[in-house]
Amino acid sequence: MSILASRIDPRLKRQLTLVTVAFVLLIGLADFHLSTDFSMQVFYFLPVALAVVARGPRFGISIAVACVASWVTGDIAAGARFTSFVVPVWNATICLATYLVLIWLLARLLQLQQGLELRVEQRTAALAEEIVERQRLERSILEISERERRSIGHDLHDGLSQHLTGTAITGQLLADQLQERAAEETADARKLVSLVKSAITQTRHMAKGLLLADIDAEGLPSALLEFCTTTGSQFRVTCTFLHEEPAVSLPTDNGVASHLFRIAQEAVRNAIRHGRAKHINVQLHARNRQLELKIQDDGSGLPPLAQRGEGLGLRIMAHRAGMIGASFVIERVPTGGTLVKCSLPLPAHE
Repeated sequence: MSILASRIDPRLKRQLTLVTVAFVLLIGLADFHLSTDFSMQVFYFLPVALAVVARGPRFGISIAVACVASWVTGDIAAGARFTSFVVPVWNATICLATYLVLIWLLARLLQLQQGLELRVEQRTAALAEEIVERQRLERSILEISERERRSIGHDLHDGLSQHLTGTAITGQLLADQLQERAAEETADARKLVSLVKSAITQTRHMAKGLLLADIDAEGLPSALLEFCTTTGSQFRVTCTFLHEEPAVSLPTDNGVASHLFRIAQEAVRNAIRHGRAKHINVQLHARNRQLELKIQDDGSGLPPLAQRGEGLGLRIMAHRAGMIGASFVIERVPTGGTLVKCSLPLPAHE
């Protein structure tokens, strides 16, 4: 039995077997009723081919023998006369040999096809495993980056920030002592203290942004609002956040809120650093069972595709969107600037 025949549904296999036998009988009856001047050998190819497909080469050979016997018997019953007994035997042998060649070719073709399908299935399974492994590694890389981000945030908040605070206090004491002596360097000392305090503020903002690694699903709007407010004051830009109620319940199993926040964070920072935007709008709303996060700015926009290269930030945003099953689009705005849109399908009950 061929590999293909073993893969056919048993019910279909029985049906093909019955059809094959029926064809042999019908063609044999037609061969009997027609004159011996008309040969029905060609029509027997169909049941032979069906037999190979249904149950393999062995069954095909059996049907081929039955077809030859039906053909010879039909001619003899119809009154065919032969000059010698060797003639029908020779004709039957040639006919059977033709059917055997057909069976071999068809079986070989089916075997090659089955081998190709098997290789395709194996390759598909291997690719699926590679994709799963790649996704696992990508998740691990993101988790590692988040841990490192939190570690750096803690170092900035508990280490550098505290050190700068101590420096500012020391500088303030120095400025007070210089003022008591009416020294000319008092203004410079107070200016130095002011610069240190500004560095403390920036360090705390950076630490806070790095420490927002795990955001609660219900806290995404407030986190985005706080981020926009902090960004506006830190970089002296207008960064507004628009959120439409009612709030949408987000799944928490794969960190959807955290990924959406990071996408917004990366898009806003790209708008400021690379696009030199002065006005940035962050929107979060649910429409048509889609949760949409939009970040639009009035900056210089995206460079042409040939000059854009493969920015790491763009790839990270697209990858984060893919991890939560969302679509990611970034495009130039006709009026100037860039639009980043991330759309997440919501469950039906939402």
